Amino acid sequence: MKRTIFGVVFLFLTLLAFGRGVKQDGKVRITYSFWGTPDEATAVQKVADKFNGEQNRIEVTVMNIPHDTYIEKLNTMATAGQLPDAGIMSEAGVLQFATNGYLADISGMYGAGESKPLDSIAFRGPDGKTVAYSAANEVLVLYYNKDMFDKAGVAYPPASAENAWTWDQFVAAAKKLTFDVNGKTPNDPGFDPNQIRQYGAMVENLTWQLEVWALSNGGGFYNANGTQVTIDQAAAVEAIQKVADLHLKDRVAPLSSGLTDDGIQRSIIAGTVAMATGGTWNVGTCLAQARDSEGLNYGIAVLPYMKQKVTICTGGPNVVFSQSRHQEEAMEWLKWYSREENNWGLIETGIWMPTLQKWYSDETFTHKWVDNPNFPPYRDYKPAVVDYAMKYAKSTSWYYVNNTVDFNNLLASILGDVWTGGKTARDVISANLAALKRAHQGN
Repeated sequence: MKRTIFGVVFLFLTLLAFGRGVKQDGKVRITYSFWGTPDEATAVQKVADKFNGEQNRIEVTVMNIPHDTYIEKLNTMATAGQLPDAGIMSEAGVLQFATNGYLADISGMYGAGESKPLDSIAFRGPDGKTVAYSAANEVLVLYYNKDMFDKAGVAYPPASAENAWTWDQFVAAAKKLTFDVNGKTPNDPGFDPNQIRQYGAMVENLTWQLEVWALSNGGGFYNANGTQVTIDQAAAVEAIQKVADLHLKDRVAPLSSGLTDDGIQRSIIAGTVAMATGGTWNVGTCLAQARDSEGLNYGIAVLPYMKQKVTICTGGPNVVFSQSRHQEEAMEWLKWYSREENNWGLIETGIWMPTLQKWYSDETFTHKWVDNPNFPPYRDYKPAVVDYAMKYAKSTSWYYVNNTVDFNNLLASILGDVWTGGKTARDVISANLAALKRAHQGN
């Protein structure tokens, strides 16, 4: 009888262990979800295999979900109480999951004495607790074609924020770098704005990137804690209009719809624009290749500023789901997965930037990061990216504001008339302010 009872209890405990992700060998089994191509899935699996092979306590299984159905799938799993232990998410979707209670508090993931990620890439939930860190850091900078500057006799834009151009200096330089088919600039009599062969500048006007100019002009899309919409205030409205006026009035920028994320390809790489704003990921995704295969002679600089020197940062976050019964092990996996040495292939190409503070503050690590063939010279990249990200980066609003997807989608739709000159930024934002506030509230 005792043997029978013992056997039943043993079987129950064994099944319970399996149900909670613990194998008979004592390992804790956790699942990590992500989206990606088959090649990306293979790469992620290799990283997980490496982790599994380096220790014998935790075993990670990867779950590849198609990108187009990723959030839908996670929502379905959440309703069923079957979320994975950890996973990657899009920046704009993190706080919605946190608000719904699906994300674990990871404020204690890094202990005392450990090098923590930069504070600017921490996602804060409704209660102010950290619910995610970006797996990589990215900031907005200014790229430029050195050959175009040399030919026009214009000094390169500054690599250091201390010497950053004002917006007026930026526009003045852009006018010297804009030429119509007859070689005339906007400063010359007879300039033909309808037949421009080279533009001086392009400012990426995707809605999330536009936020940097509202901040630079002393305003923002939201107040400091993200509870109120402030895009209707003069500073934000004026900043958006200044970006539009680069094309409409200054005649130094091409018309852009603000709907596609390929500004550097359409400008610097296409050879039609002398300088353009864009994310640091462009170094790895397209600029290094254009330099090596097409001879593109490009440089990197900090953004110009209106009133305040600022850039914004972003990066896809990894999260621990609150339904996980192994949150501690999931955090351990994410800490390991986020280490620079485990993602070095993405960092050394320039697609990702490190997340831990030591890579920005300790020159030994900074040189290891930047001194490689894919990057611009250290003397330029260090001040324009490393120091800039450390000292002047502010978190993009989706780090602390919920429902940014709906807000940004609505904003993109109403700004179309601003870019073409059909309406002013003041007119469209005033007319749609109530709808923007509802989007911010998730209604």
